[in-house]
Amino acid sequence: MSTPQTTIFSPALAARFDHLVTIYPLKRSALVPMLLYAQDEVGYISEAVVVEIAHRIGITELDVRNVLSYYSMLRTKPAGKYNVQVCTNISCMLRDGYGILEHCKKRLGIGHKEVTADGLFSLEEVECIGACCWAPAVQVNYDFYDELTPEKMDQILDDYQAGRGKETV
Repeated sequence: MSTPQTTIFSPALAARFDHLVTIYPLKRSALVPMLLYAQDEVGYISEAVVVEIAHRIGITELDVRNVLSYYSMLRTKPAGKYNVQVCTNISCMLRDGYGILEHCKKRLGIGHKEVTADGLFSLEEVECIGACCWAPAVQVNYDFYDELTPEKMDQILDDYQAGRGKETV
């Protein structure tokens, strides 16, 4: 199948997708990277994203949905502007990862995979984010924070709320 004439993606992302399908032995191998890039641009994997990516790769929409349902890092609903991922895997759990998660739930007034009313924050409990030596750890979008306490977590949330998070600098 050929690339669609119209796209829901920015010209830069559409060009990236055009390139991605050429660097793998099978176009289908580009599916997960394409879904991740689309999620970064659109905010989640919408029905329109599923349709266009299936068309670009030459697979069925069901094939895309099957992959989408397997990976927990892919979202089918919008997340907050700042997606707070709290690790509760063994190292973080042993150093109060669950305490940090409960603190975030209380502070933000939301639970797992929920979004604050203003759309600023979403919260997720996640498995290992690869910061075991510095537990407990949190990832906000693509920024990592480690050796957390409730007070440090409050400062992180305050910074993002005020537009001073790592990615906003």
